[in-house]
Parts: sequence; C-alpha cells; structure tokens
Amino acid sequence: MKFAVIVFPGSNCDADLLWAIRDVMGAEADYVRYDETSLEGYDGVLIPGGFSYGDYLRSGAIARFSAIMDEVIRFAEEGKPVFGTCNGFQVLTEAGLLPGVLRRNDSLRFICKSAALKVNNQSMFTSEYDENEVIELPVAHGEGNYFCDEETLQELIDNNQIVFTYEGENINGSVANIAGITNKAGNVLGMMPHPERAVEALLGSEDGKRFFVSLLKNFGKVTA
Repeated sequence: MKFAVIVFPGSNCDADLLWAIRDVMGAEADYVRYDETSLEGYDGVLIPGGFSYGDYLRSGAIARFSAIMDEVIRFAEEGKPVFGTCNGFQVLTEAGLLPGVLRRNDSLRFICKSAALKVNNQSMFTSEYDENEVIELPVAHGEGNYFCDEETLQELIDNNQIVFTYEGENINGSVANIAGITNKAGNVLGMMPHPERAVEALLGSEDGKRFFVSLLKNFGKVTA
C-alpha cells in the first residue's frame, strides 16, 4: 500500500505519521500538500495532528476547504482507508466524513499526557487488539471534547462505530467517553489520541503499532 500523509499549514505531527507508516511499518508513503488536487497512485490517506491554519475559526474548519479535501472525500466514498488523528479527527468532522464535532476540553486547558483507552470493537483499524482491551496512547489537544446529539449517539452505538473510549478518566468531557469513531462503512476513522506516537519501545509504548498492523492487514498487506 502507498499512503498520502496530508500536510496543512500548521500541521506538526506529519513527520510522526510518516515515520510510523513508512519507517516502522514498511509501507510506502509521501507527504501531500494541502494545495494538491490529486491523490492518484495512493491507496490510503493519513491526516495528522497539529494546528491546521492556526486553528482559526474552529479546529479543522479552514483545512476542510483545502484543495486536497475533495480528493480525500472521494477516497472515503470509494471505501479506501482514511485516518485522522487529533487535528485530523477535527478535519474529518468538519468535512462531514464523520458525525459530531470537537469542542474545547471541559477543563478549558490543553491536555498532554498518556491516556487509557478501551478498544470497543473489532473494526478494520483494530482487528489486532482484543475486544475490550485497555491500551495506553498519548494525547495532546485543547479541543478534544467530542459532542453529538442523542440521536447521533444512538446511531453510533447501534452501528458499532465507537471504536475507542477513554477508560477510567474522561480526560476532556467527551460524550459517552468517546475517543475515536468510524463512519458507517468502517473505512474512515478519527481519534484524538496519537497511535503514531506509540509504535516503538523507545517512545514508552508500542500500543499504537497494532493499529497500523490492523490497517495494513485489512486494507492491504504488510510490506515489512
């Protein structure tokens, strides 16, 4: 598989994602700028964390209108894998590829620490984890408070779209402890924690590595 790591003005986790998928997992990957208009030759899209366009208006709200997003939306509609972490999750909700919104943390403070997450189901992105397994991944966000209305929440529950929830402490006030969700088709996933920052023992945790193994096994194959 060959992945496009989308880079917006203000992205700062793009190198982390490229390292995880290319250097650790052995897949092909390139940076693709926000002003490009084609994703020809790519098999998957990864949207990194950071502060796209300085997080003016709302986080991800301006990035959603970047030229490359038409192609990202096309990828999603074609059933190809699209993953967004942190600011990438915010971009996906702003683009309408995932339901709900991300609001300011209920503490009104930036949170940067390791968080316990429960893996709620065996999605295309989490098949290498045990169901209900608790893992640890880093978080670093000021607007990670996931919100949706009651009808949308019930749909997420009924369709098994809630992939990750915060375990123990709801660190940002998210509805139903939600940390990560998929679309109904299961090929688009957004989450606030950073699996790409937990792929090597040197980083303090390898709990994120199985996320990328799942992605490669279910949407393609591991090339390393």
